[in-house]
Amino acid sequence: MGLIKALTGAVGGVLADQWKEFFYCDALDADTLVVKGQKRTTSRSSNTKGNDNIISNGSGIAVADGQCMIIVEQGKIVEVCAEPGQFTYDTSSEPSIFAGKLGTSIVETFKTIGRRFTYGGDTGKDQRVYYFNTKEITDNKFGTQNPIPFKVVINEQLGFKLSVDLRCNGVYSYKVTNPLLFYTNVCGNVAESYKRSEIDAMLKGELIMALQPALAVLSANGVSYDQIPAHTKEVRDALNVELAPDWGKRGIEVFSMNMGVPSIPEDQRKKITEWEETSMTLNPNTAAARMVGGQISAMNTAAGNTAGAMTGFMGMGMAMNAGGNGAAANLYAMGAQQPQEPAQPAQPAADSWICPVCGKTATGKFCTECGAKKPAPADGWTCPECGQVNKGKFCPNCGAKKPAGEPLYRCDKCGWEPKDPKNPPKFCPECGDPFDENDKI
Repeated sequence: MGLIKALTGAVGGVLADQWKEFFYCDALDADTLVVKGQKRTTSRSSNTKGNDNIISNGSGIAVADGQCMIIVEQGKIVEVCAEPGQFTYDTSSEPSIFAGKLGTSIVETFKTIGRRFTYGGDTGKDQRVYYFNTKEITDNKFGTQNPIPFKVVINEQLGFKLSVDLRCNGVYSYKVTNPLLFYTNVCGNVAESYKRSEIDAMLKGELIMALQPALAVLSANGVSYDQIPAHTKEVRDALNVELAPDWGKRGIEVFSMNMGVPSIPEDQRKKITEWEETSMTLNPNTAAARMVGGQISAMNTAAGNTAGAMTGFMGMGMAMNAGGNGAAANLYAMGAQQPQEPAQPAQPAADSWICPVCGKTATGKFCTECGAKKPAPADGWTCPECGQVNKGKFCPNCGAKKPAGEPLYRCDKCGWEPKDPKNPPKFCPECGDPFDENDKI
């Protein structure tokens, strides 16, 4: 009886699973990260006795925007689709006479009956469709229960830094960027669905732990604690770097973040203000200006003294005579003695040249210091009509043509030309520079 029942179950199960299935997923809400695909069966459907965890060859699977579908067979991922539309599973190990070649499908069907018979008529197989929510998972609030150390840079050049106790709060969002890692390392073969509530507490704790090194990046860049809300993108990027070893294995990353203005203890806030004021007075001119401002304020107070303005001015005069009177003047003198920025050298004129005789910068055709003639360039010539140093075949100043028989040698220092172009002297008679290969035209 057992063999007959097993054979009947195997044949009946294989015949019931011959129909193609259609899997779909309703809209995933913000609280659901993973859900098992549903097999659509209506009152008009004849596919009512097939196994839930069997996907026949040629079955259709609908994938919507913001979703990623995977097919798991025997606990192993065999197909992935993140493109919206209908996915056809045409490589299933469960044959169907309605897909592929009929002859091949019939042979594979009998093989499946034989395999199921060895399992007592059961399928001996598990195939599932899972949908992942790849949209932005928003409204994840966080707050630091314990203060985070944060270094405030007051004056980088002078090394003025102060460590404060920072408390902050805000909201962040994350996304499942790698469904395969999320399935493998987080949810696995879930029965129906996997909710965000199962993992949000752990993600929040890990994010708060990563805040300290992430904010340290802003501190190193000189960002003050009250400017942190304007740098949330940098905080997000730094958090993803810090969380990569843990969140990366789960296929999750921080997508966006908003933070309120962090708070620090009142005494530390006052200390920062004092240090900023102290840093300002290190400049003598600033210190003198502040002292003069204080003296003006003291004069206004003295003028309103209830014991009489004269009494107030007498007290102020005694204080100034005790050393305060000349302090501002001394500070201004110190500021005047500070090294000034060196003046930038004047740029030479576009048509200027260095005189080879005296070394002075000159313009025009002759040196204004020693009267030496402007040397002609190595490939230039001197117009015999107007004395213009030119290139090309004609003088642009008077139109004269370049004379024939141009000397083969010309001094590269002063431009002197020998009378015998083929036999120049060993040294230039004008500047003493030896004639060599550099003087050839």
